[in-house]
Amino acid sequence: MFIVLALALAGAVGGGVGTAQAEGASSGHDRQLLFLNHTYGVFDRETADAIEHSDYLRDFANFQVRTTTGADGQTWTGRYLMGRETYLELFGVGDVAGQDGTLGSAGLGLSTERAGDIATVTERLKDQGVADPVSFLQTRDFGDGVPVPWFDAVLTATEYDAFGAWAMEYRPEYFADPRGNTEPPSFPGDVGRERYLSDDYRGHLMRDVTAVRLAVTPGDLADTVPLLKAGGFAVRSAPNGDVVAERAGTTLRFDAVPRAQAGLRQVELSLNRAVKHRHVERIGHSTLVIGPGSHAVWTFAANGGTE
Repeated sequence: MFIVLALALAGAVGGGVGTAQAEGASSGHDRQLLFLNHTYGVFDRETADAIEHSDYLRDFANFQVRTTTGADGQTWTGRYLMGRETYLELFGVGDVAGQDGTLGSAGLGLSTERAGDIATVTERLKDQGVADPVSFLQTRDFGDGVPVPWFDAVLTATEYDAFGAWAMEYRPEYFADPRGNTEPPSFPGDVGRERYLSDDYRGHLMRDVTAVRLAVTPGDLADTVPLLKAGGFAVRSAPNGDVVAERAGTTLRFDAVPRAQAGLRQVELSLNRAVKHRHVERIGHSTLVIGPGSHAVWTFAANGGTE
Protein backbone atom coordinates (compact mmCIF):
# COMPACT_ATOMS: atom_id res chain seq x y z
CA MET A 1 0.00 0.00 0.00
CA PHE A 2 1.28 3.42 -0.93
CA ILE A 3 0.21 4.96 2.37
CA VAL A 4 2.26 2.41 4.32
CA LEU A 5 5.32 3.25 2.27
CA ALA A 6 4.68 6.97 2.54
CA LEU A 7 4.03 6.95 6.29
CA ALA A 8 7.28 5.15 6.91
CA LEU A 9 9.08 7.75 4.83
CA ALA A 10 7.22 10.87 5.98
CA GLY A 11 9.52 13.84 5.87
CA ALA A 12 12.10 12.08 3.71
CA VAL A 13 11.24 14.17 0.68
CA GLY A 14 9.26 17.34 0.32
CA GLY A 15 6.76 16.78 -2.45
CA GLY A 16 6.85 15.90 -6.12
CA VAL A 17 9.16 16.31 -9.05
CA GLY A 18 7.43 19.26 -10.68
CA THR A 19 6.22 18.79 -14.24
CA ALA A 20 5.27 15.53 -15.86
CA GLN A 21 7.77 15.77 -18.72
CA ALA A 22 5.38 13.66 -20.82
CA GLU A 23 5.91 15.06 -24.30
CA GLY A 24 6.20 12.58 -27.14
CA ALA A 25 5.67 8.83 -27.10
CA SER A 26 9.09 7.49 -26.21
CA SER A 27 10.33 6.15 -22.90
CA GLY A 28 13.93 6.93 -23.75
CA HIS A 29 14.93 3.40 -22.68
CA ASP A 30 15.16 0.28 -24.83
CA ARG A 31 14.61 -2.36 -22.16
CA GLN A 32 11.43 -2.38 -20.13
CA LEU A 33 12.20 -2.83 -16.43
CA LEU A 34 8.79 -2.29 -14.81
CA PHE A 35 5.56 -4.16 -15.52
CA LEU A 36 2.05 -3.80 -14.15
CA ASN A 37 1.86 -5.67 -10.86
CA HIS A 38 -1.44 -4.47 -9.40
CA THR A 39 -3.69 -1.50 -8.99
CA TYR A 40 -5.97 -0.60 -6.09
CA GLY A 41 -8.90 1.67 -5.47
CA VAL A 42 -11.00 2.82 -2.52
CA PHE A 43 -14.77 2.75 -3.10
CA ASP A 44 -17.94 3.57 -1.22
CA ARG A 45 -18.97 1.02 1.40
CA GLU A 46 -21.93 -0.29 -0.60
CA THR A 47 -19.69 -1.16 -3.56
CA ALA A 48 -16.94 -2.63 -1.39
CA ASP A 49 -19.42 -4.83 0.48
CA ALA A 50 -21.05 -5.94 -2.77
CA ILE A 51 -17.64 -6.95 -4.11
CA GLU A 52 -16.79 -8.82 -0.92
CA HIS A 53 -20.01 -10.83 -0.92
CA SER A 54 -20.35 -11.41 -4.66
CA ASP A 55 -20.84 -15.08 -5.50
CA TYR A 56 -20.18 -14.25 -9.13
CA LEU A 57 -16.70 -12.86 -8.45
CA ARG A 58 -15.75 -15.99 -6.52
CA ASP A 59 -16.49 -18.01 -9.61
CA PHE A 60 -15.09 -15.46 -12.06
CA ALA A 61 -11.64 -15.07 -10.45
CA ASN A 62 -9.26 -16.39 -7.85
CA PHE A 63 -10.94 -14.21 -5.23
CA GLN A 64 -9.70 -13.56 -1.70
CA VAL A 65 -10.55 -11.30 1.23
CA ARG A 66 -7.69 -10.88 3.67
CA THR A 67 -6.03 -8.56 6.16
CA THR A 68 -2.31 -7.94 5.67
CA THR A 69 0.20 -6.63 8.21
CA GLY A 70 3.07 -4.68 6.69
CA ALA A 71 5.91 -2.50 7.91
CA ASP A 72 5.60 -0.94 11.38
CA GLY A 73 2.44 -2.94 12.09
CA GLN A 74 0.34 -1.13 9.45
CA THR A 75 -2.64 -3.27 8.40
CA TRP A 76 -5.12 -3.18 5.53
CA THR A 77 -8.10 -5.33 4.59
CA GLY A 78 -8.69 -5.82 0.90
CA ARG A 79 -10.66 -7.80 -1.65
CA TYR A 80 -8.33 -9.40 -4.18
CA LEU A 81 -8.83 -10.77 -7.68
CA MET A 82 -5.65 -12.65 -8.51
CA GLY A 83 -4.53 -13.39 -12.05
CA ARG A 84 -1.51 -15.05 -13.63
CA GLU A 85 0.82 -12.04 -13.36
CA THR A 86 -1.38 -9.20 -12.14
CA TYR A 87 -4.09 -8.60 -9.58
CA LEU A 88 -6.67 -6.12 -8.31
CA GLU A 89 -6.82 -4.83 -4.73
CA LEU A 90 -10.17 -3.28 -3.82
CA PHE A 91 -11.08 -1.40 -0.64
CA GLY A 92 -13.96 0.32 1.04
CA VAL A 93 -13.67 3.63 2.86
CA GLY A 94 -11.74 3.06 6.10
CA ASP A 95 -10.29 -0.35 5.14
CA VAL A 96 -6.88 1.32 5.04
CA ALA A 97 -5.62 3.69 7.71
CA GLY A 98 -5.10 7.36 7.00
CA GLN A 99 -5.19 9.11 3.65
CA ASP A 100 -5.31 5.91 1.60
CA GLY A 101 -8.61 4.93 3.21
CA THR A 102 -10.53 7.91 1.84
CA LEU A 103 -13.02 7.71 -1.02
CA GLY A 104 -11.32 7.97 -4.41
CA SER A 105 -7.83 7.10 -3.26
CA ALA A 106 -5.96 4.77 -5.60
CA GLY A 107 -2.54 3.37 -6.32
CA LEU A 108 -0.42 1.50 -8.84
CA GLY A 109 2.37 -0.99 -8.22
CA LEU A 110 4.91 -1.64 -11.01
CA SER A 111 7.37 -4.46 -10.47
CA THR A 112 10.58 -5.85 -11.91
CA GLU A 113 11.03 -9.32 -13.37
CA ARG A 114 14.78 -9.68 -12.79
CA ALA A 115 16.73 -9.22 -9.57
CA GLY A 116 18.68 -5.99 -9.51
CA ASP A 117 16.54 -4.06 -11.98
CA ILE A 118 15.15 -1.89 -9.19
CA ALA A 119 18.60 -0.29 -8.89
CA THR A 120 18.54 0.56 -12.59
CA VAL A 121 15.07 2.07 -12.22
CA THR A 122 16.40 4.26 -9.42
CA GLU A 123 19.20 5.53 -11.63
CA ARG A 124 16.80 6.14 -14.52
CA LEU A 125 14.59 8.21 -12.20
CA LYS A 126 17.48 10.59 -11.68
CA ASP A 127 17.70 10.96 -15.46
CA GLN A 128 13.98 11.88 -15.38
CA GLY A 129 14.60 14.75 -12.99
CA VAL A 130 13.91 13.00 -9.67
CA ALA A 131 16.92 14.19 -7.71
CA ASP A 132 16.44 11.91 -4.70
CA PRO A 133 14.34 8.79 -5.37
CA VAL A 134 13.19 7.36 -2.06
CA SER A 135 13.83 3.69 -1.35
CA PHE A 136 11.99 1.59 1.20
CA LEU A 137 11.80 -2.04 2.33
CA GLN A 138 8.26 -3.36 2.76
CA THR A 139 7.81 -6.35 5.08
CA ARG A 140 5.00 -8.79 5.75
CA ASP A 141 4.00 -10.40 9.01
CA PHE A 142 2.45 -13.84 8.54
CA GLY A 143 1.00 -13.79 12.05
CA ASP A 144 3.92 -14.72 14.26
CA GLY A 145 5.07 -11.14 14.88
CA VAL A 146 8.25 -11.59 12.84
CA PRO A 147 8.38 -9.33 9.77
CA VAL A 148 9.64 -11.03 6.60
CA PRO A 149 11.30 -8.88 3.91
CA TRP A 150 8.67 -8.68 1.15
CA PHE A 151 9.80 -6.22 -1.51
CA ASP A 152 12.03 -3.23 -2.09
CA ALA A 153 10.15 -0.13 -3.22
CA VAL A 154 11.12 3.15 -4.87
CA LEU A 155 8.96 6.29 -4.73
CA THR A 156 9.24 9.65 -6.43
CA ALA A 157 7.28 11.46 -3.71
CA THR A 158 5.78 10.83 -0.28
CA GLU A 159 3.27 13.68 -0.39
CA TYR A 160 0.28 13.22 -2.69
CA ASP A 161 -3.36 14.15 -3.19
CA ALA A 162 -5.11 10.82 -3.76
CA PHE A 163 -2.90 8.63 -5.94
CA GLY A 164 0.55 7.14 -5.71
CA ALA A 165 2.63 4.82 -7.87
CA TRP A 166 5.74 2.93 -6.87
CA ALA A 167 8.32 0.54 -8.29
CA MET A 168 8.85 -2.73 -6.45
CA GLU A 169 11.09 -5.78 -6.53
CA TYR A 170 10.27 -8.94 -4.56
CA ARG A 171 12.91 -10.07 -2.08
CA PRO A 172 14.58 -13.51 -2.04
CA GLU A 173 13.67 -13.89 1.64
CA TYR A 174 9.98 -13.77 0.73
CA PHE A 175 10.34 -16.38 -2.00
CA ALA A 176 12.27 -18.59 0.45
CA ASP A 177 9.46 -18.50 3.04
CA PRO A 178 7.03 -21.39 2.41
CA ARG A 179 4.14 -19.36 3.84
CA GLY A 180 4.29 -17.15 0.77
CA ASN A 181 3.19 -20.09 -1.42
CA THR A 182 5.38 -18.86 -4.26
CA GLU A 183 6.78 -20.86 -7.16
CA PRO A 184 10.37 -21.90 -7.99
CA PRO A 185 12.36 -19.55 -10.25
CA SER A 186 12.12 -20.03 -14.01
CA PHE A 187 15.60 -18.55 -14.56
CA PRO A 188 18.46 -17.20 -12.43
CA GLY A 189 17.39 -13.96 -10.79
CA ASP A 190 13.67 -14.56 -11.39
CA VAL A 191 11.68 -12.24 -9.10
CA GLY A 192 8.72 -12.02 -11.44
CA ARG A 193 5.01 -11.65 -10.99
CA GLU A 194 4.11 -15.09 -12.30
CA ARG A 195 6.40 -16.67 -9.70
CA TYR A 196 4.82 -14.58 -6.94
CA LEU A 197 1.20 -15.43 -7.81
CA SER A 198 -0.29 -18.91 -7.63
CA ASP A 199 -1.69 -20.90 -10.55
CA ASP A 200 -5.18 -20.92 -8.98
CA TYR A 201 -6.30 -18.48 -11.69
CA ARG A 202 -6.46 -21.46 -14.07
CA GLY A 203 -9.64 -22.69 -12.42
CA HIS A 204 -11.47 -19.42 -13.10
CA LEU A 205 -12.33 -17.18 -16.03
CA MET A 206 -10.15 -14.16 -15.22
CA ARG A 207 -6.55 -14.35 -16.42
CA ASP A 208 -4.94 -10.92 -16.08
CA VAL A 209 -5.33 -7.16 -15.96
CA THR A 210 -4.47 -5.69 -19.36
CA ALA A 211 -5.51 -2.04 -18.99
CA VAL A 212 -6.21 0.40 -16.16
CA ARG A 213 -7.89 3.80 -16.23
CA LEU A 214 -7.33 6.10 -13.27
CA ALA A 215 -8.54 9.63 -12.56
CA VAL A 216 -5.75 11.49 -10.74
CA THR A 217 -4.88 15.08 -9.90
CA PRO A 218 -2.35 16.92 -12.11
CA GLY A 219 0.12 16.98 -9.22
CA ASP A 220 -0.10 13.23 -8.64
CA LEU A 221 0.24 12.62 -12.36
CA ALA A 222 3.35 14.80 -12.51
CA ASP A 223 4.93 12.59 -9.85
CA THR A 224 3.95 9.42 -11.70
CA VAL A 225 5.20 10.10 -15.24
CA PRO A 226 8.93 9.93 -14.39
CA LEU A 227 8.39 6.47 -12.88
CA LEU A 228 6.57 5.27 -15.99
CA LYS A 229 9.36 6.52 -18.22
CA ALA A 230 12.08 5.10 -15.99
CA GLY A 231 10.31 1.74 -16.14
CA GLY A 232 10.40 1.74 -19.92
CA PHE A 233 6.80 2.59 -20.79
CA ALA A 234 6.07 4.64 -23.90
CA VAL A 235 4.34 7.72 -22.49
CA ARG A 236 2.10 10.10 -24.44
CA SER A 237 0.46 13.26 -23.14
CA ALA A 238 -2.64 15.04 -24.45
CA PRO A 239 -3.20 18.81 -24.54
CA ASN A 240 -5.74 18.51 -21.70
CA GLY A 241 -3.14 16.94 -19.42
CA ASP A 242 -4.23 13.30 -19.74
CA VAL A 243 -1.50 10.68 -20.11
CA VAL A 244 -1.35 7.22 -21.70
CA ALA A 245 1.48 4.75 -21.02
CA GLU A 246 1.83 1.54 -23.00
CA ARG A 247 4.17 -1.40 -23.43
CA ALA A 248 4.24 -5.19 -23.30
CA GLY A 249 0.51 -5.53 -23.86
CA THR A 250 -0.47 -3.21 -21.00
CA THR A 251 -2.19 0.17 -21.27
CA LEU A 252 -2.30 2.64 -18.39
CA ARG A 253 -4.59 5.66 -18.84
CA PHE A 254 -4.54 8.66 -16.52
CA ASP A 255 -7.25 11.34 -16.63
CA ALA A 256 -6.19 14.64 -15.05
CA VAL A 257 -9.01 15.70 -12.72
CA PRO A 258 -9.68 17.65 -9.49
CA ARG A 259 -9.32 15.69 -6.24
CA ALA A 260 -13.10 15.32 -5.87
CA GLN A 261 -13.23 13.31 -9.11
CA ALA A 262 -10.19 11.11 -8.43
CA GLY A 263 -10.31 7.33 -8.29
CA LEU A 264 -9.95 4.00 -10.07
CA ARG A 265 -12.37 4.19 -12.98
CA GLN A 266 -11.94 1.10 -15.15
CA VAL A 267 -9.96 -2.08 -15.63
CA GLU A 268 -9.80 -4.34 -18.65
CA LEU A 269 -9.21 -8.04 -18.12
CA SER A 270 -8.10 -10.92 -20.29
CA LEU A 271 -9.89 -14.25 -19.87
CA ASN A 272 -8.61 -17.81 -19.85
CA ARG A 273 -11.10 -18.75 -22.53
CA ALA A 274 -13.43 -17.01 -24.91
CA VAL A 275 -17.11 -16.73 -24.01
CA LYS A 276 -19.83 -16.66 -26.66
CA HIS A 277 -22.27 -14.29 -25.02
CA ARG A 278 -22.08 -10.94 -23.25
CA HIS A 279 -22.76 -11.06 -19.52
CA VAL A 280 -23.38 -7.95 -17.39
CA GLU A 281 -22.85 -8.16 -13.63
CA ARG A 282 -23.74 -5.11 -11.52
CA ILE A 283 -21.78 -5.01 -8.27
CA GLY A 284 -22.62 -2.04 -6.07
CA HIS A 285 -21.90 1.12 -8.05
CA SER A 286 -19.87 -0.77 -10.64
CA THR A 287 -20.54 -2.84 -13.75
CA LEU A 288 -18.53 -5.85 -14.90
CA VAL A 289 -19.11 -6.76 -18.57
CA ILE A 290 -17.75 -10.14 -19.68
CA GLY A 291 -17.45 -11.04 -23.35
CA PRO A 292 -18.22 -11.79 -25.99
CA GLY A 293 -14.72 -13.02 -26.66
CA SER A 294 -11.78 -13.36 -24.29
CA HIS A 295 -11.96 -10.03 -22.47
CA ALA A 296 -13.95 -8.22 -19.77
CA VAL A 297 -14.33 -4.57 -18.73
CA TRP A 298 -15.08 -3.46 -15.16
CA THR A 299 -16.26 0.14 -14.77
CA PHE A 300 -16.55 1.94 -11.43
CA ALA A 301 -18.79 4.96 -10.86
CA ALA A 302 -17.10 8.13 -9.70
CA ASN A 303 -17.04 8.35 -5.90
CA GLY A 304 -20.03 6.12 -5.32
CA GLY A 305 -22.33 7.84 -7.79
CA THR A 306 -24.67 6.00 -10.09
CA GLU A 307 -23.39 5.05 -13.52
